[in-house]
Amino acid sequence: MAISKERKNELIAQYKQWANKSRALIVTEYSGLTMKDIDELRRKIRDVGGEFHIVKNTLGKFALEAEGYPMREDLFEGSTAVAFAFEDVPALVKTLVDFSRSADFLKFKGGYLGQELVSAESVKVLADLPPLPVMRARLLGTILAPATKLVRTLSEPGRRVASVIKAYADQDNATVATA
Repeated sequence: MAISKERKNELIAQYKQWANKSRALIVTEYSGLTMKDIDELRRKIRDVGGEFHIVKNTLGKFALEAEGYPMREDLFEGSTAVAFAFEDVPALVKTLVDFSRSADFLKFKGGYLGQELVSAESVKVLADLPPLPVMRARLLGTILAPATKLVRTLSEPGRRVASVIKAYADQDNATVATA
């Protein structure tokens, strides 16, 4: 069934809005998935701050090209659904990869990090990245490590002097106690 030009323009505007809001877009082929599977995947993706939408190939391609995304010809062929990562990209990709292991019908075509085109293999590699909070903690630990070492280095001579004084005090107390 053909859709009106007005409806096509609405869809293009919606695709552009989702693309502009998202940090990454993961393009998948979903043929063979049941609506129950798609609904379950959508729920899981919503839980990690994303959305999963079935898109019309020509309209999706047109919307992304209009927003300046580089295009690969085979990206929008066949049954196409796009996962939009609005928050945590690795968490969304991990959700997709985990789901694709249990449902053989979900296949990766490729995607975009920002506006950079990435291959299907690169998308799967993203799933191995730790979640954003873990990455932040590691970065903070790396930044704080030199400061911690500096504090330890500066406090070490004082600690040594204190231990020598304590040793003399203990020795004097032991001498007094035996006398």
